[in-house]
Amino acid sequence: MHTQSRRRGFTILELLIVIGILLAIGSLVAVNVLGASEKADLKLARAQLQAFEGALEQFRVEMKRWPTEEEGLAVLWSKEALASDEDQARYGGPYLKEPKPKDAWGNVWVFRVPSTILEGANFDIVSNGPDGQEGTEDDVSNQDSRKEAAGDEFGEFSGGGGGSTGTSGASGG
Repeated sequence: MHTQSRRRGFTILELLIVIGILLAIGSLVAVNVLGASEKADLKLARAQLQAFEGALEQFRVEMKRWPTEEEGLAVLWSKEALASDEDQARYGGPYLKEPKPKDAWGNVWVFRVPSTILEGANFDIVSNGPDGQEGTEDDVSNQDSRKEAAGDEFGEFSGGGGGSTGTSGASGG
């Protein structure tokens, strides 16, 4: 009699089950890591916006004006961005420690004077967000918190609410 008492290796079904489990675990890890990365990029962009606003205030105090759109944010780290020799002589910068010409997603910052997002504001600084396209829901700007504070008055610009930072609350009144 010839019976096979030992079985060697795995059956195809067992291999498929193991592969399925590994793929499920891998996808859970990937989703969590990508989600954390997106949140980190958003926080970085918001921190850079705050740094720009502070540096622009210093520029305005020293130069007695806001940068022009042509000069852009580059005046915050380089006096060569200023057109006139008189302005270059008065320049007290750099106002930022290192150049930040691009946002967390590698897109060039958009700088507009005066603001086109919020009536009465002096300027806009906009990151086109992960998709790199201006005017979409994932854009981040220095006006975002001001729009949220104004409530639904700017609902058509706010992109439907998905971009809450969790910082809403009682900040005065």
